[in-house]
Amino acid sequence: MAKTPMVSLLHLFLLSAFVLNCHSQEKEVHVVYLGEPLRGDVSVAATHHSMLAGVLGRLLLLLLLVLVAIILYYNYSIINAILGDLYLICGEWGSFKRSESLSLYNLKHLNLSNCSHSSAKKSLVYSYGRSFNGFAAKLSEEEVTKFSDMEGVVSVLPNTILKLHTTRSWDFMGFTQNHLAGPHEGDVIVGLLDTGIWPESESFGDKDFGPPPAKWNGTCQSGNNFTCNNKIIGARYYNSMDYYDITDFKSPRDSEGHGSHTASTAAGVEVAGASYLGLAEGVARGAVPKARIAMYKVCWSFGCALADILAAFDDAIADGVDIISVSLGSDWPLPYFQDPIAIGSFHAMKNGILTSNSAGNSGPWPYTVSNYSPWSLTVAASTIDRKFVCQVVLGNGQAFTGNAINNFDLNGTSYPLIWGGDAANFSAGANPEASRYCLPGYLNSYKVEGKIVLCDTLWDGSGVLMANGLGTIMADTYYTDFAFSFPLPATFISKEDGLKVLEYIRSTDTPIATILVGETWKDVMAPSIVSFSSRGPNPITPDILKPDLTAPGVDILAAWSPVSPPSIYWKDTRSVNYNIISGTSMSCPHVSGAAAYIKATYPDWSPAAIKSALMTTAYVMDSRKHEDAEFAYGSGHINPLKAVTPGLVFDASEADYIDFLCKQGYNTSTLRLVTGDNSVCTSTEPGRAWDLNYPSFSLAIEDGQPITGTFTRTVTNVGFSNSTYFVYLYLPTSISVKVEPSILSFSAVGEKKSFTVTVSGPKISMQPIMSAAIIWKDGVHEVRTPLVVYTILPASYSSYSVPTSKKPAFEGKKPVFEGSSFYHKNGILGNS
Repeated sequence: MAKTPMVSLLHLFLLSAFVLNCHSQEKEVHVVYLGEPLRGDVSVAATHHSMLAGVLGRLLLLLLLVLVAIILYYNYSIINAILGDLYLICGEWGSFKRSESLSLYNLKHLNLSNCSHSSAKKSLVYSYGRSFNGFAAKLSEEEVTKFSDMEGVVSVLPNTILKLHTTRSWDFMGFTQNHLAGPHEGDVIVGLLDTGIWPESESFGDKDFGPPPAKWNGTCQSGNNFTCNNKIIGARYYNSMDYYDITDFKSPRDSEGHGSHTASTAAGVEVAGASYLGLAEGVARGAVPKARIAMYKVCWSFGCALADILAAFDDAIADGVDIISVSLGSDWPLPYFQDPIAIGSFHAMKNGILTSNSAGNSGPWPYTVSNYSPWSLTVAASTIDRKFVCQVVLGNGQAFTGNAINNFDLNGTSYPLIWGGDAANFSAGANPEASRYCLPGYLNSYKVEGKIVLCDTLWDGSGVLMANGLGTIMADTYYTDFAFSFPLPATFISKEDGLKVLEYIRSTDTPIATILVGETWKDVMAPSIVSFSSRGPNPITPDILKPDLTAPGVDILAAWSPVSPPSIYWKDTRSVNYNIISGTSMSCPHVSGAAAYIKATYPDWSPAAIKSALMTTAYVMDSRKHEDAEFAYGSGHINPLKAVTPGLVFDASEADYIDFLCKQGYNTSTLRLVTGDNSVCTSTEPGRAWDLNYPSFSLAIEDGQPITGTFTRTVTNVGFSNSTYFVYLYLPTSISVKVEPSILSFSAVGEKKSFTVTVSGPKISMQPIMSAAIIWKDGVHEVRTPLVVYTILPASYSSYSVPTSKKPAFEGKKPVFEGSSFYHKNGILGNS
């Protein structure tokens, strides 16, 4: 009988230890998304603090009850240790100190409220309340569960890390300097979520700029030697991880180069004589040189944290920006209200702001496109009519042309040439099979010093540099449609040409070669979608075609941070003010700038109208060069000049997107939290998105089923007051399309007309994408919308169920890149 109290005590003791452990376990930052911002005179921070204290206090209350029960059995001194540990969590509780002994009297004087509020204060990272409602806090797994189950919570998101995804590009599109400076360009504010900005760059000078527009509500987080001006009118930085690498600036200043590059591409002023170490010299500028820039630094050396992205959206929307440019994204598909960019861009749309997003750098694999919400604009990357090449000339006179941005000039002097496989560092454990890749430490410096080294893969040049090599010729089959810069004389040739170089090395006792300084050649095949650009179909909603369009994203010259490495090698100590890089991160700000150009021309246009204008006027891409067709380039290549006179636009409001979300399976209560109004879903059964007023058509057919689908669309006249449009169809022979009515007549600007599109055809299985187009013409305007038909696996059509796997895994072909250069961070390197 004497054992019973002891056993009960043991159980209670273990329970108290468990509760204490749950409360004190390592916590990670999560975002609790609550939807539309609170209305009325309500303190957002106080509300969030109270919610946190309520959840944290429940665990403390449970522990307190357990401790009271224990005391009712025995006043064991060991219990003091438990409460002492709890003291470490909460600090001082009323009159109780860690040194005091435990008793019921003391427990009666413990201030549990102080403890929960103290814990809440320590846990809270951000309160979002300017543009939407939510907060970021350090939470345990149990606390995450409690918030997830709480009424009024839309979603709880882990603080995942997202990736960062010109002198010639604007002229290539026909958007020359003669077409700059719309009447309201100086009133347009382009907000960018990126790595920060280098304010001293010539691209961000404010000569002849007046004060910021009156609508501007933002701020400049100056200090740490950072200041704004009348060009960069706002700058903030966010770091929920509270981690700063030695290379990071604790300010909006850019240490990575990426943010300066995107900002100058979208809205940089004109800078004559800009070049990359003498290459590609010309006038660098953005689409809207007179527009203002607001930078929201959310990306650091380690990446871009989800909580920071939402905090930046919350501020940017309330600050009064007109366009938001986001050149970053997730590596995997997420439901719309678990995706920070989808959440932020939805609230931006509600406030009349278009968000332009990069499509991602995970191509050419299908289903890899990111940022696929229908209320944002998703941009693929394509080439321009300039390519960077670099030739290598062998001692026997053979010359091979490779892709490289090479500013090093060997003055035509030839140097000894060696294959990496013949220079293995055996002392370091390397062999010819390893040394042929020229990895760091694998080359014999005695054999390599002062020589040009042939390497059997693309690398950053560090292995050759470490072995005191003079230059490198790299040969492989990947990354053949864009160029890298290197920290030493280098070129990147095809695998076939690499074998010819090796044959030459084997044919003579004294092989020699020289690497010529880089050149720019005209690319007559441009524009073409670059291999790394992420492809559709849409991984979440097959009925929405993504990407939306494409823009220049290959070998783009723009502003750079002079403290960031200028080449693929992350330890390159050279400094440049302008750099040439590639990525959908580069194509996105081209579209952001074009959208700002339209906004300057038509300040009252909605985000959907601007998006429609860009899509329906896009240049038609050559499908013969792209087997994945619209899954690679969407509606086509942007044409900024034509986009300001689209004739008709496919407009859409918040209500249209709410109806779309209902068909995606979201219920009324969740959507009311998001919208803050009385939105109602008449049905939550999953349905097709065929009636969302989108400027493209996507028809996903289950294998073995007939082609059938009916779409409804409404167009708004923004062209001539009196105009009549006739429909023209471009169709493959295997499908039939009927448009009713086939003639649309307008008598006023702003007038709306609706039509239906019925698509039919035979049963199909395992069918690659079939491309069609519906074109409305009035004799002046051509309003083109692509229509695609493709197959999916049976029963795979429903929300979030389409296959999301990316590329197939390659087993052990080559080592993975290390280091932290831009190309590693944006996902281009490491994808092969």
